[in-house]
Amino acid sequence: MSLPILYIKPGCPWCDDVIDYLDRQRIEVETIVVSGNREAMAEMVALSGQSKAPTLDWHGTVLADFGVEELVPFLRKVNS
Repeated sequence: MSLPILYIKPGCPWCDDVIDYLDRQRIEVETIVVSGNREAMAEMVALSGQSKAPTLDWHGTVLADFGVEELVPFLRKVNS
């Protein structure tokens, strides 16, 4: 199975926090930088309906414009 996809923007503090949390939990994701990448940005917008990062595509279940506080219950839900 492919890895979940995390769309990020460099310098985004929420993105940095989420990446740190995922690293600490040893949760592997594919990271895609959308800044300066029209194709990746269009993909993220089509997926989530918005242009804010971070956005996570967990095998078709999407969490958009979030912080670690929203990520923790989301991960519990998708892994249950």
